[in-house]
Amino acid sequence: MSGWVVIAGLGPGSDAMVTPEVTDALAQATDIVGYIPYVARIPERPGLTLHASDNRVEIDRSRHALDMAAAGKRVVVVSSGDPGVFAMASAVFEALEAGPQEWRSLDIRVLPGITAMLAAAARIGAPLGHDFCTINLSDNLKPWALIEKRLRLAAEADFAMAFYNPRSKSRPEGFVRTLEVLRDACGDARPIMFARNVSRPDETIKIVPLPDATPDMADMRTMVFVGSSQTRIIEGANGPIVYTPRSVPT
Repeated sequence: MSGWVVIAGLGPGSDAMVTPEVTDALAQATDIVGYIPYVARIPERPGLTLHASDNRVEIDRSRHALDMAAAGKRVVVVSSGDPGVFAMASAVFEALEAGPQEWRSLDIRVLPGITAMLAAAARIGAPLGHDFCTINLSDNLKPWALIEKRLRLAAEADFAMAFYNPRSKSRPEGFVRTLEVLRDACGDARPIMFARNVSRPDETIKIVPLPDATPDMADMRTMVFVGSSQTRIIEGANGPIVYTPRSVPT
């Protein structure tokens, strides 16, 4: 088979954060597959077909990409951030595992991107400077009870935490409960950080003590971080700098 599939991360928003490796794959592609706003970031050109679809059809989108590659197309499946972090790489491999055997002969590559988590952490300082965990707060694909269990255990283990998809219009109550669980498990000592639209012109950063956080501080364009008990805040020339030391006192 001469076709291939590349699963590529477009970074958090700024074109400056798209890697040269991804840019090269996009230039070679005959077809781009992805969620509507991510495909909209790809300029049209002769010989390139854009296939945009809704956010809840990841497996259908993956099958379409694999089908086109099997027919000889050079297909790039685009995600925001990094495609391996709550994104399309897992969906493509899920479709591959359940699909026809001939798909497994395809050249399939994953090209990393700069995640929203890492871009936002860099803007804030180094809140993930020691052990940390990342939790997707959406309960679309897993039960809320599991999310709550993971929140409590992460707090008990004293991880710094990063949260994707904290609060949508259809399920605002989830982040309300998240803050309740964190306050109960962490106490008052930790900072919580809200980084919205990082690398875009309307980027905003907000850092508050955990007891002062309110649900309306987050939406689906926001990365939320919670420090560990060791996380520190320094007042810098351009505002507060948050970091978690690389060592833990014995």
